[in-house]
Amino acid sequence: MADEGNECMTIDIRRRGLLQVGSALALAAVLPRCTTVNNNGDGAGISPYPALLTDIPRSNYGFATTCDEVAAGYDLAGKTVLITGCNSGLGYASMRTLVAHGAHVLGTARTRAKAEEACASVSAGMSMAQFSGKATPLVCELTDMESVTACADAVDQLLENYNKPLDVLMCNAGIMALPKLEQVDVLVGGKHVMLEKQFVVNHLGHYLLTRRLLPQVEAAAAGRIVILSSMGYTLAPEEGIQFDNLSGAENYKPFKAYGQSKLSNALFSNELSRRYADTPLTSNAVHPGMVNTNLGRYISGKAKDPDAPLRKGFKTPDQGAATQVYCAIDKRLNGVSGYYFEDCNPSVMKGENANSSKLAAKLWNVSQDLVSPYL
Repeated sequence: MADEGNECMTIDIRRRGLLQVGSALALAAVLPRCTTVNNNGDGAGISPYPALLTDIPRSNYGFATTCDEVAAGYDLAGKTVLITGCNSGLGYASMRTLVAHGAHVLGTARTRAKAEEACASVSAGMSMAQFSGKATPLVCELTDMESVTACADAVDQLLENYNKPLDVLMCNAGIMALPKLEQVDVLVGGKHVMLEKQFVVNHLGHYLLTRRLLPQVEAAAAGRIVILSSMGYTLAPEEGIQFDNLSGAENYKPFKAYGQSKLSNALFSNELSRRYADTPLTSNAVHPGMVNTNLGRYISGKAKDPDAPLRKGFKTPDQGAATQVYCAIDKRLNGVSGYYFEDCNPSVMKGENANSSKLAAKLWNVSQDLVSPYL
């Protein structure tokens, strides 16, 4: 596991004085329900009460930390991780790092060809001593609920064959700011319902995949769910989620729809943490930062050049993937659930919508109704 040099830096509130205590209490008032960290490393010791942000261990990582640096010193042999969108960007960087440290990564992509190419290439450039894990390709087209269901079934079969649980489910795949409204036809109760594509890819497909795989994550000693959100959640509509306009047909705005989907990611993670508060299973949401990947291809109109100089404030994919890898494997986060992380540390989400348990519960129920034929 991690070496001594990576042990957490805790904050002693008593040394900060009354002002710091008051600030911490104010933060606690707006944080979603979360769990506290135990000291035995087994993922137990869940607390039913909100923890202060200052109670959560902080890392010494930051903006420029890479996923390889986060994983340094970890032996992940025997761990099984599923990553959606493994074929490029943050998903590929995460898969490469986790496989290099011994994990068995189930990597999904929209097509088998993309998944197979990505999984086959993670060993490129590594010595045999470094390459101790493996990657298995799977197809998961998040706009197609039958494809999501088939992927979950394939994962169930693989894990049964290996007699392994799913230690980490990383909901990574996503799309951003489609310039024109695109809709997905989802069959609900025998009727065809048209839904805005970003909501489906970023949230609903992952919701279904997660619901189908929850028993496998629960079977792990301390299963973790890591959901890629974004600071883009702040661009969501004023009411948070437009449940009466999930089709996007009314006044479609690319970034508003993206913001709604990213808010949905965070709310879904928070609701998971509440529903599984009495189990070792944890769920956290992640803001990776502004990263030089193809996620922004609809804005620029072309693929990103990985060798081009970074614009100010942007991260490389290896830096962008650091926080999701941190949330997936770092032992300091055993038992920590219901938080939003950026730069490998917990952060407070802004606004009432992001911290609304009522909105999160409604999103869960509406999502469940939308995918009910596939659960």
